[in-house]
This record gives sequence, C-alpha cells and structure tokens, in this order.
Amino acid sequence: MKYRTLGSSGLRVSRLGLGTLNWGLRTNSDEAAGLVSAFLDAGGTLVDSSPAYADGVSQTILAGLLKSHVKRESLVIASGSGIHPMIHPRVDCSRRALVAQLDDTLRTLGVDHLDLWQVDAWDPHTPVDEVAQTLFYAVRRGSVRYIGVRGFTGWQLATLAARCAEFPLVSAGMEYSLLAREAEGQLLPCAKYHGVGAVVATPLAEGVLTGKYRQGVPKDSRGADPTAAVSVERFRTEAANRIVDGVLTAADGLATSPLAVALAWVRDRLGVSSVLVGARDVAQLTGALAAEELTLPKSIASALDDVSGAQP
Repeated sequence: MKYRTLGSSGLRVSRLGLGTLNWGLRTNSDEAAGLVSAFLDAGGTLVDSSPAYADGVSQTILAGLLKSHVKRESLVIASGSGIHPMIHPRVDCSRRALVAQLDDTLRTLGVDHLDLWQVDAWDPHTPVDEVAQTLFYAVRRGSVRYIGVRGFTGWQLATLAARCAEFPLVSAGMEYSLLAREAEGQLLPCAKYHGVGAVVATPLAEGVLTGKYRQGVPKDSRGADPTAAVSVERFRTEAANRIVDGVLTAADGLATSPLAVALAWVRDRLGVSSVLVGARDVAQLTGALAAEELTLPKSIASALDDVSGAQP
C-alpha cells in the first residue's frame, strides 16, 4: 500500500481507506474482523467510522475489534460528529452536540483520541465561529489530532476553513467517481486552495461502475435491497451506461477488473488523499486492493475523462 498526506498536513494515510458504513447492516462482526485483518496485511491504515453509521452499531463493532483484534496504533481512526440519526434535530453542530458526540465516540471505541475528527454536516443554525472554536477545543484538550469536514459544498468548506487559522482543516469527505464529478466544479478547487485533502466516498457509484448492474439487478446486491435501491438507481441511467461501458472496455484492455479501473481513476485525481472502500466482505476487499497495483495509462485515463464528461 502506498501512502499520502492529508492535504497540507503531515498526517500520512493509506491511499485506500476502509469504510465501515455497512458494518452492522450488510457486514457482521466476524466479517468485519476479516476485513480489518486483510486491510492491515495489505498495509492499509485509514479506517473511517461514524456514530451515525447503522445507528451506532458500526462503531460498536469497531470497538470490539480494537479490544480484541487490532492494535490501536496500527490504525488511523477517523470519525465525525454532527449527525444524530436517533435524535431530533438530526443535524446539530452546536458546541454542546459536537462535544457530547465526540465524548461518546471515545467511550464507545475505548480510545483516548481520534486521529481525524470531522464535522459531518453543515448546520445553518450554528454560527460557523462556534463550530471552529469547538474543533480547536477538541484539539487543545488532546481528544483529536486533526480536523476535517464531510458533506460540505465548496462555499461551506471555504467559510469554515477561513475561520481555522490556528488548527487548519486537513480533510474534506466527498462523493466522487466517474459517475459523480460535481466536486470538480467548486469543492475540489476550494480544497486545494485551502490545503485540504479529499477523502473520497462512493468511488464505485454504489457498485454501478463495476458493471454488475449492466444486465439487471443481482439478487445479492445493494440494488436488490429496498433500503438501498434508491441510492443505486440514481446511477443507473443511459448516460451512466455509456460510462460503465467505457470502464469495461478499459478493464478488458488492461486485463484487470472494472472495479480496479474505477478506483485507480479516482484515486489518482488531483487533490485526492485517500479513497474509502466500503467492501462487504474479504472477497470484495481483495478485488479493491488490486487497484493498488494499477496505474492507468494516460491515454486510458484521458478517454475515461472524455466519456464521463470532464468538469471545467
């Protein structure tokens, strides 16, 4: 596994990270243990979690692995605060809510600090200076080492980054793939200007870029799950089919998988520090890790840019 720094910081992370969104939903604790073992064996470090994933079950599974399966120092643990799936209002980034959720995360995981703490949503009801001061407070008391955001737009990132001179933001979590390139318009340029590294989520467009939905919906796929089907279907369009066909053609020419092609493309985009892989099991993770061995030829990367509609 190769490593990159998060933005302009000195925090080194594996350029493929392990996402835990599905832990407790489609991945049980035994499968999660296998995923972490395979990830560490490959040299991976960054593990992304959140108390909002699976209503907290995901983080409970990670806590169990930290107690019995994984050494804390072997992981770069990222988590966030601001989204409360079981509480109204759902988004609350007040100082009270952010710190309470951070403290609960630390207790749940059984650790004394997070390597990366992220504000999980923009809260129009909380002054941005209050959010910035809360982030500084967490760093000063030693609860977190670095700070970032997730799900922000370009102007939201710029607004908070301008308030974070004492402890700069180092990461911005965002959706980005060959089927979702909106971040190239404002968010990625803004992140680059402020020295913020992109941590990419949904790099395979809910699995659509692997080609498995090209001829229909497999029975064991996310698309067959009523709770996940909506997020999959937004990528199943005629325009998307042409892009998927381009990925399949590139994979065939390179004698590799469409999954590896799609991951390698987004991994090597300007400003990307790490790409989160939400593998359901070890077999899926093994396929994703194959992307580490792949560097797309410039001609193929350019062709994929063209077919997917490069943003200005």
